[in-house]
Amino acid sequence: MESCLLKACIDLDAIRNNICNLKKMTDKNCGFMAVVKANAYGHGAVKVAAKALQSGADWLGVARLDEAFELRNAGIKAPILVFGYIHPSQASLAIDLDLVVTVYGFEMAKHLSRETKALNKRIKTHLKVDTGMGRVGMIIGKINKDLSDPSARKKELEEIEKIAVLPGIDLKGIYTHFAAADSKDKAYTNLQIELFVSLLEDLRKKNIQFEICHAANSAGIMEFPASHFDMVRAGISIYGLYPSQEVDQSKVPLIPAMRLTSIVSDVRKVSKGFCVSYGMTHQTKKETRLASVPIGYADGFSRGFSSNCFLLVKGKRAPVVGRVCMDQTMIDVGDIPDVHPGDEVVLIGSQGRETIGADELASRIDTINYEIVSALTSRVKRIYSDSGSGSG
Repeated sequence: MESCLLKACIDLDAIRNNICNLKKMTDKNCGFMAVVKANAYGHGAVKVAAKALQSGADWLGVARLDEAFELRNAGIKAPILVFGYIHPSQASLAIDLDLVVTVYGFEMAKHLSRETKALNKRIKTHLKVDTGMGRVGMIIGKINKDLSDPSARKKELEEIEKIAVLPGIDLKGIYTHFAAADSKDKAYTNLQIELFVSLLEDLRKKNIQFEICHAANSAGIMEFPASHFDMVRAGISIYGLYPSQEVDQSKVPLIPAMRLTSIVSDVRKVSKGFCVSYGMTHQTKKETRLASVPIGYADGFSRGFSSNCFLLVKGKRAPVVGRVCMDQTMIDVGDIPDVHPGDEVVLIGSQGRETIGADELASRIDTINYEIVSALTSRVKRIYSDSGSGSG
């Protein structure tokens, strides 16, 4: 009973709907990767991955080897790309799990090659190139330089040539990642696309081609058709959330897949001047009623929400008062009649005519919707609804 006090209800039909609508924005021959890293952005990787594949996804994307292991262990056989670093000692496991791993450059590929050669095996790889994200991957040129000048990246072309012939390295694909595709200003992303295309052309002249070239994230799918290449990588959008408020949300209808709820565990009548929670940061301004809700920062509900957001009770907005604790949060329900222990409390989703979305919560603590949903910990029980329908 305790585990059901706090639950994230995941609508798998919403995920199906979102994938189908996103796929309509791409060419029929364009592959579709559902990114399910970070426990599917807090939605539950195994269930979401299975539904995504049923709904038309061709690939799955994860950040780490253990995330891929979880999917394989659940019986999922679809192609999986691991975005994150793979240590050479993990090569054997990656091969056994039939994964595609990312290499960031010649040195990383060389170490993997040495390991796989000793195993007398080959490892499937995609090369990550940095066109301006500044995070990981082979830096292939400066975004503000002459993109038509192949001499500007002579060394990088030579390194890619060397990677392509390394024993034990099966170089299947190449990809990049956008730094600002969800921004109103499109200039930087257009330059990243141009740089990536220029690289592919230079490689083609050297007779180096790839089965799969990919670049588009969720914002890329929506805003940059020229970035779709052979496959797109949909992350936040398959969960019904837009990458930012600056993308054109009219281009694709999305349905939020998560509804996060708890219950009222206690209601108390308190006097004016009553101190609430740690540090006594809130004192009641009048006689009122306080309700306790069993959710806290150990569940992924940020301490930044202390006296800084609303929860829904009886279809009304109740302000959070005082500091969010590890396991509990307090709300003022003095203006909401008939609140009793056991009543549903909505943190994300709708109740009556009111709605609180992940975007609203994100704006309260100066973050993004990605963090709100992916921060939810294993203490939050995931409950799934699914009509069982497949791809449209």
